[in-house]
Amino acid sequence: MNEPSFAHRIAMRSLLPSYRVGMSQEITIGMLVPLSGPAASWGEPGLNGCRIWEDWLNTAGGALIAGRRYPVRIIAEDSGSTPDQVLEAARKLVLSDKVALLMMLGGDTSAPLREFLNAHKVLASTLLPTDLSPDMRTLIAPSEVHPVYNVTAVAWLARTRPDLKRIALCSQRDSFGLPSLATYRAALRAAELALAAEVQYPPDQTDVAAIVDPMLAANPDVLCWCTSYTPLVHAMTEYAHLQGFRGTILSCTMDQYDRLIARTSPDFMEGTVFQFPDFDDPALTEKAFFFNQPSLFYSEYQRRFPGTWSAVSWEYAAILDIWHAAVEKVGALGAASVMAAMKQMGSVSHAFGPAQWWGESLFGIDNALVGDWPVVRITEGKAQVVSFESIPDWLAQHESLLIEEMSDLGQIWHQRFGRNTNNTPTSARGLVL
Repeated sequence: MNEPSFAHRIAMRSLLPSYRVGMSQEITIGMLVPLSGPAASWGEPGLNGCRIWEDWLNTAGGALIAGRRYPVRIIAEDSGSTPDQVLEAARKLVLSDKVALLMMLGGDTSAPLREFLNAHKVLASTLLPTDLSPDMRTLIAPSEVHPVYNVTAVAWLARTRPDLKRIALCSQRDSFGLPSLATYRAALRAAELALAAEVQYPPDQTDVAAIVDPMLAANPDVLCWCTSYTPLVHAMTEYAHLQGFRGTILSCTMDQYDRLIARTSPDFMEGTVFQFPDFDDPALTEKAFFFNQPSLFYSEYQRRFPGTWSAVSWEYAAILDIWHAAVEKVGALGAASVMAAMKQMGSVSHAFGPAQWWGESLFGIDNALVGDWPVVRITEGKAQVVSFESIPDWLAQHESLLIEEMSDLGQIWHQRFGRNTNNTPTSARGLVL
């Protein structure tokens, strides 16, 4: 957005009178995210980040709508439960709490909500753009374009580490894993790298050897965990270390990587590549950033919620920042008005700079923001941004490969809904492209 960042706006507001008209009313925002279960590291830390955003905005006077300021209150419910419980939680947030925005992690837990959200015309966000479809026009993915950004790490490795030729992939068969697997397949094809082995496993898999042993048997240069859940990422990484693997680890996320360094060794984790930086990274200070001072947000997060930083700690807050700018621009909370403002704000900025609305070819609707995305490498025990790679540039050259691989795994929008892929056993295949 061609507007001052949130941090700049609240700093300026602190110099001005605080107009409290309307403060008896509040704006409620819902979070329907996993607060339990294997995906909890993609829920609770995101809520933590939103608490900081909420406090900062309210300290600055609240949201300004049509000349009045209103405090914001974030209400969280757990999506890590049964479909009926998830739907009941959504009904509470929408019908009782009357949230102006419903933020979700997305994936399998959001599927039962589609009809309900459509019926009530709720503005909702997801971190999983494969949730998008043309029949969900008020569902947006303005923060994270998972898993399309995973192409950036593969492209960077191919350019900077030409010695790494053979990549082994593994992925759970669910709405996080299969799109991620398709994306890594497409990225390998674009980079002309060999797919040494591929293992697909059920989301509740606990037998790490059944996943990693076939990958190791293919003698890969790189073990790629795709978008496996954090507990399994840790278990597989530790298992590979115990088995003597000495190549490179590639993963979408590497939450709490410091714990893995302690449990394996600094040498083993050196060179591990993933997609989510620590926000004290000096490379972020030069970006057009939604907080303008990411290190300040990071230090506040670490002070209030030590040891819980994860890939999503900032992502829901980034959604809130884009939403907040649109609400203040249009002076209203209605889903249609806010959506229109988001789409008409010109150069929209997501967390890592300018971005554009995209997605019709895969999702049937241009409701996902794509721009630059960081590639992160562990160097001397610390995650460091080594490059910002352009997702639009990659798509301009290779989008057809991504569509082919997504289609092969049934992940194009018209293929996905109503499809059940969770209950089949682990499978493995080895091949060279």
